[in-house]
Amino acid sequence: MNWQLLAQFGFNQGVNNLPYEFPIHPNLVHFTLGLFIIAIIFDIAGTFFPLERPILKFFGIPALRSGFYTVGWYNLVACAIVTFFTVAAGFFEIMLANPPINQKSSWGLEAGSTMLIHGLGGVFLLALIVAMTVWRGLQRYLWRKDRVRQVQWSYLLMGIAMFGLLYVHGTLGGHLGSEFGIHVTAAELLRQGKNPNLLLD
Repeated sequence: MNWQLLAQFGFNQGVNNLPYEFPIHPNLVHFTLGLFIIAIIFDIAGTFFPLERPILKFFGIPALRSGFYTVGWYNLVACAIVTFFTVAAGFFEIMLANPPINQKSSWGLEAGSTMLIHGLGGVFLLALIVAMTVWRGLQRYLWRKDRVRQVQWSYLLMGIAMFGLLYVHGTLGGHLGSEFGIHVTAAELLRQGKNPNLLLD
């Protein structure tokens, strides 16, 4: 990306090759992950509510099965919304990345390949999350609105499978920061031959 063009809009290049001090994408990623994981876990808890009822009663915790499903539903909706911003921030920061060459990750991928797979994977996961949200909404408001168990077993299995996809995808993103030092201030200073200990508070 052309930094002179960005400078016209008041953006200045920082040490980490971003116009701001901390990358936005990794923070939004953890928000996305948290919302999705909570959504699926609460739907699982609602599904197995008859097994949990004695435990909840023993601890004096008042809970309704529908309450678990409501938490799952609203967390998934929030996840779908946040993930659009997560992917957008990721693509913006990828365009400003200065990946190292002739270096491979612990998975044997170069920085450019890792960035490409991570970027395309992010779009794919966004599509899956939106599709799951639509699927979950149809179950909640049409297909299973009069049933005690609000979600299908296939939906829960897909949610658990998504945990695996999110793990692989997140690990690729982790490689970009931890192994390639992309948008990591200390790594960028080291590449410039400067001592981060002297320049960073």
